[in-house]
Amino acid sequence: MPTAVNETDAVTSEHSEPAVPASRPPTLQDVADRAGFSRALVSIVIRGVPGASETTRQRVLEVADQLGYRPDGRARLLAAGRSKLIGVTLGLDNPFHSDVAAGIYQAAEASGYQVVLSAVTASRTAQQAVETLLDYRCEAAVLVGPLVPVASLLALTERLPVVVVGQSARSRAADVVRVPAAVGLGLAVDHLVSLGHRRITHVDGGRAPGAVERRTGFTSAMRRHGLAGTATIVRGGGDEEAGAAAARELVDGGLPTAVITYNDACAVGLLDMFVRLGVTVPGDVSVVGYDDSKVARLSYLRLTTVSQDGRRLAAVAVERLIERLDRQPDGRRATSELKREVLVPPRLVVRATTAAVRQPG
Repeated sequence: MPTAVNETDAVTSEHSEPAVPASRPPTLQDVADRAGFSRALVSIVIRGVPGASETTRQRVLEVADQLGYRPDGRARLLAAGRSKLIGVTLGLDNPFHSDVAAGIYQAAEASGYQVVLSAVTASRTAQQAVETLLDYRCEAAVLVGPLVPVASLLALTERLPVVVVGQSARSRAADVVRVPAAVGLGLAVDHLVSLGHRRITHVDGGRAPGAVERRTGFTSAMRRHGLAGTATIVRGGGDEEAGAAAARELVDGGLPTAVITYNDACAVGLLDMFVRLGVTVPGDVSVVGYDDSKVARLSYLRLTTVSQDGRRLAAVAVERLIERLDRQPDGRRATSELKREVLVPPRLVVRATTAAVRQPG
């Protein structure tokens, strides 16, 4: 039953218009002072519970709007032992990570949760990114991109539910939502072979997350087609500079007829350097990326790529976290419970950077 509040708490005499200091956001007390009502009565109106007349309600809401007052929902949640925050770590230099983050926002907000982003940069480690999420009292975490050390990941899973997106986890206590990269590379190889390509190179990710599985997927697919002898791997990385360096190496060492890059960002650097060096795509060489990030869909690139469906990965990750939280409201989980791995099938998106080989290699 809501607590009854006597409307005599209202100030019936003419009231002044107290100023709100510009140095801070308006508070509930500021609204009460400006409206001429008690803080308790204003609280009832703001919370939308019975106990105030329609006239009082309209006056309070009008003043709140004038002052730009917004209820501190996070403070109420913290008082109840909840934050309703999902923390996300991601790499700022990876376009695919931004796609996943957008999907996490959409899925989380639809379920009444908010998102805290904590980036990994050249000067900020994955461990620092995770510590920020803990500082904000996040109830669960999604780790996209570079992982924290194994010991830290284990410690994190003891404190809150964790889902690793896009790659395998080095801890059995974290859930995983990812695309089987070997399958994705297989789709790329199958597509190129169907176009008559035989001399195919993979520009790998070096030490980037998931690079080993993509490398293995490439060599396995080439072997399956009887092309192990014409498969080559060039060291690359996850950014445009790595792709540009790989392009120069390929031109100097003899072009293959097709290239599959570690990701779309690497492909962009490769394509740019090919243009500078007079190599036409897909005339001289076909190019396939990986991720289907926003850059791959740009009208002037139209990059053929393997889609990881970042929105789908995000939706499944949030679903897993909320399920954990609903089962264990304090955010903790039994250490004996094994992780669950969800595999989302990849999809090849064919655009303008691949074509039939001019002369069989």
